[in-house]
Amino acid sequence: MRTLEQAGHGHTEFHAPQAAVAHLRELYEDAVQFLSQQFQHAMEHGAPEGRVRAYYPEIRFTTSSYAQVDTRLSFGHVSDPGTYATTVTRPDLFENYLTQQIGLLITNHGQPVEIGYSNTPMPVHFAVANNPNITVPQQGAAAFPLRDVFDVPDLSNTNDDIVNGTYEATDGIGPLAPFTAQRIDYSLARLAHYTATDADHFQNHVLFTNYQFYVSEFEAYARTQLDDPDSGYIAFVSTGNAEITAGDQELPASPKMPQMPTYHLKRADGSGITLVNIGVGPSNAKTATDHIAVLRPHAWLMVGHCAGLRNSQALGDFVLAHAYLREDNVLDTDLPPWVPIPALAEIQIALEEAVAETTQLKGYELKRIMRTGTVASYDDRNWELRDQHGPVQRLSQSRAIALDMESATIAANGYRFRVPYGTLLCVSDKPLHGELKLPGMASNFYKEQVARHLMIGIRAMEHLRTMPLERIHSRKLRSFEETAFL
Repeated sequence: MRTLEQAGHGHTEFHAPQAAVAHLRELYEDAVQFLSQQFQHAMEHGAPEGRVRAYYPEIRFTTSSYAQVDTRLSFGHVSDPGTYATTVTRPDLFENYLTQQIGLLITNHGQPVEIGYSNTPMPVHFAVANNPNITVPQQGAAAFPLRDVFDVPDLSNTNDDIVNGTYEATDGIGPLAPFTAQRIDYSLARLAHYTATDADHFQNHVLFTNYQFYVSEFEAYARTQLDDPDSGYIAFVSTGNAEITAGDQELPASPKMPQMPTYHLKRADGSGITLVNIGVGPSNAKTATDHIAVLRPHAWLMVGHCAGLRNSQALGDFVLAHAYLREDNVLDTDLPPWVPIPALAEIQIALEEAVAETTQLKGYELKRIMRTGTVASYDDRNWELRDQHGPVQRLSQSRAIALDMESATIAANGYRFRVPYGTLLCVSDKPLHGELKLPGMASNFYKEQVARHLMIGIRAMEHLRTMPLERIHSRKLRSFEETAFL
């Protein structure tokens, strides 16, 4: 077997996070370069004799102390003595995250981390993914079976066992991070496919919407911010990685819209805002959040439209979700429906303050246009056509005030992936009271409400950006046994 020279899988101790990350980058780049060169040679000259293999680098940490660290922190430490490890991919993309998480671990425990190669092979597909000059042929298109020579993605290493709480260590080494390198690589590839933008453009604050109408408003806002030297925003990225840095620059039209068009208003430190149009349905919502979660965003919010369920509501009113009725069904296997999805105080306050700021209504007056209550998410868009007895009775018993198809999925996956979440919806129809979403009504509604609704989401994210990370990432999202890394 032809492998990258890896010094017997030896590990080196590091007491400084910057030096540890620098070594991770060196090991990763060596492995990628080796596999890329071997792959190109095989495509040009045929299969080599024996297998070709390189490994992901890893972070390993060992402590023998039960010493308790600052209990206010929800991350940055391990709870029990032992050895913990995680494989690492794209340390260039995750440099700030890795530096922060490694630094907290070293500081909180007073112990070094060890950096070296893992025993997890790197699939050739992921190794060459960022090289525009290399394309992996489809199965059967090459002159030899790829999996006979190179490692390919392995579902046994591409799962959510850690975040789902079902992971069982077979070698006595506990997980250090919520996602393995292969799981992350898989999601990075999926993100590029579904959103038509590269992962390095994604910002730490993510807005989800279920209507394309919000995109033009987001672009208009982005252009004003790029023309404001004090805004802190440096670029706007559209589908196809089209990028502008000034408000008057043109964006080329995308030749083909992706399934989930995504747009990024960027700041130099990654604290800007990403808007994802997930379209309609809980399956799309799960797909988007499954993959964006590996980027470890600081918060994600749903700002979409919903059906108002109360006679006291009017079209254009806002709904701030403080509970969710989950009838979306797409997450039942990973997160049973009986698991409560709590409202997060920091997110709720940021959203309420943003509504007050944007509408200029405060206190009791705010209740004229916003209600707080349960949001129900269904997987049947035409639920109104069913026998009303069952659905309406459940909605009434749950005290639901609004219904959509995505919010509970996004909140539940935020809970599952330990990503702070929230929901602010806008009432666009009232099917139980005869106000259906018809073309004429919809056009007037969208014209008047979209800009204000989007601005509330943006303002909420800007409030959250000023909060310390340890305040946003609540301990309510952590289970009995958690990874040290966020």
